[in-house]
Amino acid sequence: MRKVFGLIGLIIALCIIAYLWEWVYWHIYIRDTGVPFSSKFISLTNFKNLLPWIGLFGILSLGQSVVIITGGIDLSIGSVVCLISVISCILVDKGQGYSPFLVFPLAICIAGLIGLWHGLLISYFNIQPFVVTLCGLFAYRGIARFIAKDTTQGFGNSLQGWKWLGKGSLLDLVGLDEGSTSSTFSLVLDLVAAPLVIMIIFAVLVGLFLHLMPMGRHLFALGANEESARFSGIQTKRLKLLAYVICSLIAGIGGLLFAFKVNSVQPSDFGSFYELYAIAGAVLGGCSLRGGVGNVFGVILGIALIMILRNLVNILGIRSELEYVVMGGVILAGVCADEFFLKRAMRKQAYMVQRTTEE
Repeated sequence: MRKVFGLIGLIIALCIIAYLWEWVYWHIYIRDTGVPFSSKFISLTNFKNLLPWIGLFGILSLGQSVVIITGGIDLSIGSVVCLISVISCILVDKGQGYSPFLVFPLAICIAGLIGLWHGLLISYFNIQPFVVTLCGLFAYRGIARFIAKDTTQGFGNSLQGWKWLGKGSLLDLVGLDEGSTSSTFSLVLDLVAAPLVIMIIFAVLVGLFLHLMPMGRHLFALGANEESARFSGIQTKRLKLLAYVICSLIAGIGGLLFAFKVNSVQPSDFGSFYELYAIAGAVLGGCSLRGGVGNVFGVILGIALIMILRNLVNILGIRSELEYVVMGGVILAGVCADEFFLKRAMRKQAYMVQRTTEE
């Protein structure tokens, strides 16, 4: 819980710093022009833009966290997002092709088979997760570019109902008329984006699986010490396989939501670096890259922090090229913090054991 409170404090501090930064800029450069101060960051328009991205990337981070808890990693998430999006767009063909009720379940099944393939190679052939998923990162991107002939894909003007899942809000679902949109209730509904609601649903499901179901608790044991878990009778190979299937299934669903959101899938770069955002969110949220540690609520806060940082790069006029510098620094800081707290916990445990022995 200390990690969670620390993330909440950091998010609040970032918001305050951004607000002060904007105020100082206005005070120095704009005040004399007579334009009143108005924060771009602390505004309904910005939050309406920010929250859907937190939901979309939060879904990917939840899938990644399941794998990281086992002590593994999945570098192919971004390419899986791209492949599933391209396949769906091609088969639906802007409403002129196959039914989405057939295409979307098929696409999600393909994502599950990708996870099954990863799990088999990692669990039963003892190939390192980094190698398997790195190969997947290149392979699935190449397949997407090949079947799309390297051309931009999309759903066109079709599937308006499905697109709500990627870019709609609860206000659209309720269907209030324009005359009532000035009410506080309507403003709140407009802020609650569909991807954010879907992420919360996934967070509840993943949280229940990890913390209440025996298989979920076994994942923590597997990540903490695989050999001990195996000697305890836990089916470690099956659990690893299950973790990668879950991760890829969630990535496949995320791919559909991203496609609904942007409606323009360029196979050469769509989904690029998404795996890094997912990893960064999970690590910042308290998932140790060694495995055995993780917290769903922390993962949500971690990806929220990443998206806020990304948003601030644009709002505060920082050069976009520095976005990845910020991401790299954040991941490094998270790993260093994990190392620090782990060593401190080990020293504290050793001290308590020594004290007990002396008594």
